[in-house]
Amino acid sequence: MDTKGFIRGLRNMDAVFLLMVLLLLGIGLVMLLSASFPSAYYEMGDPTYYFKRQVCFAAMGLVAMLRIGCWDYAWLRRIAKPAMAGALLLLVLVLVPGIGVVRNNARRWISVAGLFTIQPSELVKLAIIVQFSASIAKKKEQMQTWRDGVRPYLCLLILAAGLVLVEPHLSGAVLVFGVGAILMAVGGIRLRWIVGAGVLAALGVCLLLSGVIPYGRSRIDMWKDPFADAQGAGYQLSQSLITIGSGGLTGVGLGRSRQKFLFLPEEHNDFIFAIVCEELGLIGAGLILLLFMALILRGYWIALHARDRFGTLLAVGITSLLALQTFLNVGVVTGLLPTTGISLPFFSYGGTALFLQLIEMGIILSVSAQKKEKNLARI
Repeated sequence: MDTKGFIRGLRNMDAVFLLMVLLLLGIGLVMLLSASFPSAYYEMGDPTYYFKRQVCFAAMGLVAMLRIGCWDYAWLRRIAKPAMAGALLLLVLVLVPGIGVVRNNARRWISVAGLFTIQPSELVKLAIIVQFSASIAKKKEQMQTWRDGVRPYLCLLILAAGLVLVEPHLSGAVLVFGVGAILMAVGGIRLRWIVGAGVLAALGVCLLLSGVIPYGRSRIDMWKDPFADAQGAGYQLSQSLITIGSGGLTGVGLGRSRQKFLFLPEEHNDFIFAIVCEELGLIGAGLILLLFMALILRGYWIALHARDRFGTLLAVGITSLLALQTFLNVGVVTGLLPTTGISLPFFSYGGTALFLQLIEMGIILSVSAQKKEKNLARI
């Protein structure tokens, strides 16, 4: 792309969406530095270790986001199937001993030359969105049939979510299945299948909470009463609740958290929102959630005004993934949902995850830019 084309692409992007992404990214980096410096100093001997790595991936992600935002998103159709096949292959490889990296009894990462790790479950989320969008966009009335509208997508979701669940990564499997189901619903499958899936999901949750399904039984018990074993199985959630409560209405001040000094585990990863609540208080955390909400609503607005069906599905899928992941993370941290490993977009430490999130934002910006170009062509 030439310089003029790049500048034209920047001008056509949705400025409101871009501004909110930059705000969340900036706030997220500041909070990561604040939350991570005690553990970084203790574990790595460098209080800015995690922050510097995150900034590097953020810089690369911003470049990728702006470049992708200037391209016509139609190119994603051509790579949909290869990307899906590659993501599934990585999900298989991560389970192979010697290839997959084990952390906290979970095999979810693949080391790349010992420099950094990639998480295939993050890649498969985007691959599902692109593949489903490209396929569903070509179908209309066919989505009303079981053979063309449900069976192929359901089989792919079961395979992908099943591989993620084996790692084990329950929240990742929920996100993969959830975003795929949303795209199928938006694509036009029959209402009775949507209702049936909702009933089955509700039944599964009831069986899980009642103890009929033994998966994660200890987590369910500690979710109900984390202070029953506050020094054992309930330590993570009890410390998270103490951290949130310590912030009160206005917080203890940026950088002044006490719980991040090795009291709250995963304080710069999955539970960084608890540090946000402690340092910025209910008001600050609430404003950040409002910013997330505004970004999500803007994403759906872009989807409604997309140039074509493919663009609409892409924007809906990525925005829904962002909404689901944010809701699940905040729900886990606040005790609304059972504890499971899930990161907060733009805030939690994880270079490849942040890089992919910015690429996803770039795709939505591309959808918004093409929408504007279409409207300009009509004038």
